[in-house]
Amino acid sequence: MCGIAGIFDTLTLRDIDQALLSAMNQTQHHRGPDETGLYAEPGVGLAHKRLSIIDLSSGQQPLFNEDGSVAVVFNGEIYNFPELMTELKSLGHVFRTHCDTEVIVHAWEQWGDACVSRFRGMFAFGLWDRNCQTLFLARDRMGVKPLFYALLDDGSLIFGSELKVLTAHPALKREMDPCAIEEYFAYGYVPEPRTIYRQAKKLPPAHTLTIRRGTPLPEPRAYWDVTFNPSAISLPDAQQEFQARLSEAVKIRLMSEVPLGAFLSGGVDSSAVVAMMAELSNEPVNTCSIGFNVPAYNESEFAALVAQRYHTRHTLEVVDTDDYGLIDTLARLYDEPYADSSAIPTYRVCQLAKKRVTVALSGDGGDETFAGYRRYRWHMHEERVRNLLPLSMRRPLFGALGRFYPKADWAPKPLRAKSTLQALARSSLEAYFHSVSFVSDALRHQLFSDSFRRELQGYQAVEVLRRHAKNAPEHPLSAIQHLDYKTYLVGDINTKVDRASMAHSLEVREPLMDHHLVEWAATLPPELKLHGNEGKYVFKKAMESRLPEEVLYRPKMGFSVPLANWLRGPLREQARCALTGEKMRDCGLFNMDFIGEMLDQHQRGLKDYSTPIWTLLMFEAFLRNNA
Repeated sequence: MCGIAGIFDTLTLRDIDQALLSAMNQTQHHRGPDETGLYAEPGVGLAHKRLSIIDLSSGQQPLFNEDGSVAVVFNGEIYNFPELMTELKSLGHVFRTHCDTEVIVHAWEQWGDACVSRFRGMFAFGLWDRNCQTLFLARDRMGVKPLFYALLDDGSLIFGSELKVLTAHPALKREMDPCAIEEYFAYGYVPEPRTIYRQAKKLPPAHTLTIRRGTPLPEPRAYWDVTFNPSAISLPDAQQEFQARLSEAVKIRLMSEVPLGAFLSGGVDSSAVVAMMAELSNEPVNTCSIGFNVPAYNESEFAALVAQRYHTRHTLEVVDTDDYGLIDTLARLYDEPYADSSAIPTYRVCQLAKKRVTVALSGDGGDETFAGYRRYRWHMHEERVRNLLPLSMRRPLFGALGRFYPKADWAPKPLRAKSTLQALARSSLEAYFHSVSFVSDALRHQLFSDSFRRELQGYQAVEVLRRHAKNAPEHPLSAIQHLDYKTYLVGDINTKVDRASMAHSLEVREPLMDHHLVEWAATLPPELKLHGNEGKYVFKKAMESRLPEEVLYRPKMGFSVPLANWLRGPLREQARCALTGEKMRDCGLFNMDFIGEMLDQHQRGLKDYSTPIWTLLMFEAFLRNNA
């Protein structure tokens, strides 16, 4: 895995400041500590930080074609590069290395911007073609690898693997985007294509950007999407097909010239990946798990069951649940506000894995593709009620019930009906937005200052989902899976894993995000994914012969940390000092009186405001460390 950076003068052939390009590249040294590469010619400069995985001796970047007219800097893995190399050689292309990077330059020569449709893997790259004075940026289909860019006032386009690469350029304006702030407090991250800064953008997954010198900057172009088109298939046939496809997706990700292993959380997804790895490997699989010293958050016993069954070389590290000392570290890693608290154990498991391996396979993507989240089940239950009454009747009826029903955070889940009643008063899309929101619409309205609400000019974060819903499939389950592919998977999950792994120079590969597997899963009938109350139905049935029942069918735990307890206990004073301090007051974004009320009510145990408070805490850490 690697880091890429570049400067492209879209107007003229001015010399590139190589010292500045080098400084931008150096900000991501953690992504590729093995080698540094830098190339500049009038009007363009490319830089690279390498983490050596394949073709250790000759895979240096930037990498060029035969006559030096095409150069690429690349972050990721193209798993089908041997087949592409054979095809391109048959078409007359000459290769000097045995690495996947060189496939990109020859594929560009052969197929132009359609080359990305031929690649199977995770990738973000910048390619320069001198002959047509074109810079080509591309990002993989599922958004596993990140790519940031910005057009500066002087006509320079800068790009990099992390936002810190762009902020290292003195001409990038640090003005925050009000809409990005609204979106952050709704989702817990800033969704693509925005960043926290107005001038910088994320290239969306499955998009390319082709910039020709002397022409205006175009909009990114989509080259792929998931098509939900259910077809008739029996459960036994679906199970057999799933097993074959998962095995193949794992197999192509075992190619490595450095130590390789897997995360093993004890959940269904990582356990299935490890099971397939064990069947495909001649040597015991290296696995690692993080355990917690509080049973309610500890899955390590289930990971141990799988490790014992497949005789893996298993490493377990138990960490204290009061592992909150990473707040500033995470703020610096993510470069913009990011509030998923599971970033803490993810950081620790990557830290642990790096002690043993350089490449680790993970189970990320299984919940989105095979409908594993609890919220999918609740959404479908609510949909059945929503379909009984028109919105014009539901909105006043359930709206009134939702307003008057107490918010019983302390009660058993069946008695906590306030959110369900509120969801029934909404449209399907509005209800799903409410279910995924870190800070609800009503709470954001109270949280933001009057002046900031005026600056938003009525903009609401639900517009992110509305934009993607225009291309969503009809079936309500497929529709929310589509929304999660576009938002949560890329903006939360992939962002979390990329930054946490790269902080430790660890490459993570995700077989459950293999686009061939994802495309096939989209042809399954929805009831083979969510069957009654059982999510990932066909997945679990297919793995029954390979995994213990208590791993497959126990309640989903997630990678959780005890936020509510932290903020009433060891983080109590730190949270109060941070959220009532100078940075928060001076930014002018917040109603400071309401923040004080939230802290009081949470710390006295009257209400559970742990998620909004943590979201604020991570925003304050961003202000101190980055803004």
